[in-house]
Amino acid sequence: MTQFLFGLFLLIGLMLPPVANLMESVMIVHMHMQMPMLVIAGFLMARIFQQRFPQFFAKYNQNGVPGILLFIIIIAYWMLPRTMDEALTVQSVEIFKFISLPFLAGVPLRDSWKKLSKPAKNNIITLFTVMFLGMGWLYIQSNAQLCNNYLVIDQIILGWGFITMAICMVIYLIYVFAVDPSQYE
Repeated sequence: MTQFLFGLFLLIGLMLPPVANLMESVMIVHMHMQMPMLVIAGFLMARIFQQRFPQFFAKYNQNGVPGILLFIIIIAYWMLPRTMDEALTVQSVEIFKFISLPFLAGVPLRDSWKKLSKPAKNNIITLFTVMFLGMGWLYIQSNAQLCNNYLVIDQIILGWGFITMAICMVIYLIYVFAVDPSQYE
């Protein structure tokens, strides 16, 4: 219950207009802080949904694949420049952001991640590495302003943020493949 309350307070805190406006004023903070924090809020609140509706998760997310596919689709949608732009200008898209990221990405992520095998987890991390490299390249190499609400320098900074995250994931994947945990137990 305390995790649910932490997640709920985090979600409410992120929805407050001064906090939302502050986080959305800088492109990299909008993409790499606010959106992941919304997913974390849903991840924290997911436990109570799993306890209240165990049959639903057992029936529709038995092996974790449907939930992780929903997570990937929602995250890929919110990585597009147009959706970030519309979240700032269209109120209904902003509301959808505060609903979809916690409840359609965070909750399925928590339920699915433990059900997936280790190779499946590594494949998902590899997928996000490739997506982050592609988005980083797009934001850095594009001479045009992709988001009307942000400057070109903001999108270049966001592109380097994507590249940095991809490098961190590559380092993690190398670690996973190079280190045998059984040698240290």
